[in-house]
Amino acid sequence: MATYGQFCPVAKAMEVLDERWTLLVVRELLAGSTHFNELRRGNPKMSPALLAKRLRTLERAGVVRRSEIAGRSAYRLTLAGEELRPVVESLGAWGARWISELGEEDLDPHLLFWDVRRTVPVATWPREPTAVEFRLDDVEARVARWWLVVRDGDADLCDVDPGLDPAVVVRSGLRVLTHVWRGDTTWERALRSGDVVLDGPVAARRSLPAWLGQSDLARVPRPAA
Repeated sequence: MATYGQFCPVAKAMEVLDERWTLLVVRELLAGSTHFNELRRGNPKMSPALLAKRLRTLERAGVVRRSEIAGRSAYRLTLAGEELRPVVESLGAWGARWISELGEEDLDPHLLFWDVRRTVPVATWPREPTAVEFRLDDVEARVARWWLVVRDGDADLCDVDPGLDPAVVVRSGLRVLTHVWRGDTTWERALRSGDVVLDGPVAARRSLPAWLGQSDLARVPRPAA
């Protein structure tokens, strides 16, 4: 671990936290991921080797505790790690408020739909098993179709057809959906402009924005134009 050679507590904290990907691993742990594959899904562009290295560093620093459950490793934040929650939330709010421009490298359907899945307000969905299909028109065919399925109070994300007729088909581009999810624009504005098109019964189309919601950071106030 590189050091700054300063006694300042800010410098000492950054010796642990400012390595590439470290705070994003903490972000995933704060969001409820506990297993290695879940942490990978939240950081799909991070190599498994680097994730393992960062977890070891955080464990040595007393930020993460690893345990074995039924032969499977689980990672959870310690008290020190939980104290990073307001730090991560503040960084997220700052980024939402002041950095709205997204490059092509920032767009990732795996991360977008993983984030959507874990915050789906399942109480707003029908009681029977229900699927929503997403068809993206600006990505490669192999990652252009996704399904979000809610059954028995749980949400599941599929990149192959789950065999359940979708209640709604969402047609849009990855960039547009990402901006809607982040709160850079609203569902109403995206639907009115035609940037997002919904296919399905009227009642299901009207319910779709409530079924999916938006990121928690979508509520962060943006500066006036």
